[in-house]
Amino acid sequence: MADEALRVENVEKRFGAQTVLRGVDLRVDRGEVLGLLGDNGAGKSTLVNIVCGFHQPDAGRLLVDGTEVTLRNVDHARALGIDTVYQDLALINELSVYHNMFLNRERRIGPLLNNRLMRRLATDHLREMGLDIPDVTVDAAKLSGGQRQAIAVARSVYSDAHILLLDEPLAAMGAKEAAIILDLISDLKARGNVAIVIIAHNYAQALQICDRINVLQQGKITFDRPAAETSVTELTELMVSSYRTRRRAVTEET
Repeated sequence: MADEALRVENVEKRFGAQTVLRGVDLRVDRGEVLGLLGDNGAGKSTLVNIVCGFHQPDAGRLLVDGTEVTLRNVDHARALGIDTVYQDLALINELSVYHNMFLNRERRIGPLLNNRLMRRLATDHLREMGLDIPDVTVDAAKLSGGQRQAIAVARSVYSDAHILLLDEPLAAMGAKEAAIILDLISDLKARGNVAIVIIAHNYAQALQICDRINVLQQGKITFDRPAAETSVTELTELMVSSYRTRRRAVTEET
């Protein structure tokens, strides 16, 4: 428990008559990368939205660093060190790299932005994290997908997030761009003080970067095992078996 960053216990969530989460249990330790897998509609996004404070659970509890918390909203979660990086909402294209780094927490001199300080701090922090961004004054729109995602992660870490929720960080990326994110996640893991949950659909990539794999199916965690003790074949068979079970149930009902 001493190294545990986040624990989810028996969490349930309903939207009207639809039950999306049915008693979810999940944990992730500091320095651990947890892969959260599951088909579309399994409840992954709902679970992440509860952990980041966007939704309130209907039952169950959350513990952050061993202390039970009731997250009021996203800002409350961020104040506790929980941040989410979404694939499609990582950066604002029209803003420079350094302005994105300090979005909603700009440094000022009186009423004016302290652009010189923000440029220097952004440059130093990205260099410390091993990110090769030659010019932090360029607009985010000019960066590659891997660079954009890496800067969004760096921004979260710089704002003292120690529980990172990454929503499909490698989706639609080529090998070179994906390598930027994989290297960054490896570096964060090596620091030992950041817990990372990665939502993924690519099983091979998840097994490459994650320490442990959870599978969410029909609103429950049905699989929890170290990544080294499973395989793409086993995970695929698990998903296919679940799909066939659901299909049979639908057929029997009709």
